[in-house]
Amino acid sequence: MNKWPKSQEILKTNEQWIPGGVVSLNRKSDPNICFTKGAGSRVWDIEGNEYIDYQAGFAATFLGHNDPDINEAVRQSLNGETVLMGAGPTDLEGQFAELFCRHVPSVESLQITSTGSEATYHAMRIARAVTGRDHVIVMQGGYNGWHNDVACNVISSLSDVGPRVSPGEYPFDALSAGIPDVHKSLVHIINYNDLESVEYVLKRYPVACLILEPILQNIGIVKPKPGYLEGLRQLADEHGFLLIFDEVKTGFRHAIGGFQSLSGIQPDLSTFGKAVANGYPLGVIGGKKQYMDYFVHPDRDKRVLIAGTYNAFPLTTVAAIATLQKLASPEHRVYEHVNQLGQRLEDGLNTIFAATGRPYYLARQGSAYCLYFMDHAPVDFHDIAEHHDFALDKLYRVKLIEKGIFNFPLPIKQGSISFAHSVQDIDETLEKTEEVVQHLFKPTLSNQIA
Repeated sequence: MNKWPKSQEILKTNEQWIPGGVVSLNRKSDPNICFTKGAGSRVWDIEGNEYIDYQAGFAATFLGHNDPDINEAVRQSLNGETVLMGAGPTDLEGQFAELFCRHVPSVESLQITSTGSEATYHAMRIARAVTGRDHVIVMQGGYNGWHNDVACNVISSLSDVGPRVSPGEYPFDALSAGIPDVHKSLVHIINYNDLESVEYVLKRYPVACLILEPILQNIGIVKPKPGYLEGLRQLADEHGFLLIFDEVKTGFRHAIGGFQSLSGIQPDLSTFGKAVANGYPLGVIGGKKQYMDYFVHPDRDKRVLIAGTYNAFPLTTVAAIATLQKLASPEHRVYEHVNQLGQRLEDGLNTIFAATGRPYYLARQGSAYCLYFMDHAPVDFHDIAEHHDFALDKLYRVKLIEKGIFNFPLPIKQGSISFAHSVQDIDETLEKTEEVVQHLFKPTLSNQIA
């Protein structure tokens, strides 16, 4: 029985005018649910069902849906009739840039885009201009946007990419048609946490940059091994390629200075999005001034283009300023609150799943978490592909959704706690989770009791 008939009807109607029925096809999911309202930690679908939300726009609404302080800043901007002129500088972009650079140690200057994918595109283009090289290194299982350099190997089948190789690289598993073969030859895919494979590629190709999520959050929460990020920094310095941290997901969710401020490793360039404006569409590329100044290089042949009618759109820029101010506010203590909730959720899930006697591992970084049905912390994509129970993961997520706890119904996608979540939300989540687990693992639990 379909519990979401109105949602299904909307999808069918949309399909008449939109290929696939949704404007970003990675949003398409089973079950198909049309959400119409969000407030704080809660969302409601068109059927009227209420959920505690851990999807948060792919981790974008870090402060919660329709945060009143962010909404008020945007409302004031509307009332003040701020204008998108497309001519000359704006005071808002300058205010945001100064505030941002003061909080992120490695960012000496920045440019603003509308999306994270645009930011990663610009970062890689700068790297090629700076180094005069064309080849790039990306991570198996990482997501860095939709453009040709990175539209590959996001969550691949092992039949497509083959078994683990180290040192070595993997075939280009394209996410899209229309990527020229000659372009694919410039992209080298290796596993996260594998310095030997970085060196393998460096010996064979002139590498312009290596781009990665400093925590591999596209496939849950895969943390860097001790010394891994330090090793990347050292190799970049020795071989002259640019190290790019894609902090579109990790930046501002884990710290006001991005995850890089926690790791102590400074990349050459960084990209940000999502939480930086609490879900308003804004991306950032920033880094060392010597590289960012390639946007205004006096030599036309070295100058990198940046353009966009909606770059620093007034309403999104106001939202981003208000977001950074709230994140930095000692009054709100945002990170303290979400970290405490994350620990409470982790402790509760560990208690619930330990009682099942089945293999699991709860990975968490602050407010982001992922439950794996395997017996150890994952180190890379192949580790997950070989050991994680994907079918059980999907079933677990769907059963939680049916009880009003929404995580994206695709295996190994992270859950995201927001500042708007409460202790009561976490406790209700744990209560519903225990009900789901009792149902899924009832024979195992009954045997333990007997």
